[in-house]
Amino acid sequence: MEAILNIKALVSNESCFQKVRELRWANGVICPHCDSTDVIKRGKSDSQSARQRYECKTCCKRFDDLSGTVLEGHHQPLLVWILCLYFMGLNLSNQQIARELDLNKDDVQAMTTQLREGLVKKNTPSH
Repeated sequence: MEAILNIKALVSNESCFQKVRELRWANGVICPHCDSTDVIKRGKSDSQSARQRYECKTCCKRFDDLSGTVLEGHHQPLLVWILCLYFMGLNLSNQQIARELDLNKDDVQAMTTQLREGLVKKNTPSH
């Protein structure tokens, strides 16, 4: 009997957001607009209950866990983006990733392109 492992069942959107917060805010929350650390929590997202909102007391702008990142402003849940990135790391083709995540291959093509470009841009030092 073959055991089938569904990776989506092993992780949750909540655990993905928790990991993003641990990595991104390791030294405390910093406003992506003005780099201030004078930030307060402002509830959770209406559409994604694990997504923390913040408000900067210096510039008065609001932001959340994904603001200013390549993962900001997409309709797919964070879990799907994290799993896509994981599968990219395993060198799965876009077609294989689409099958694993039950997505259209064109959507996966757009996601992997955005992830590659966004990660390169974020890691490229500006002069």
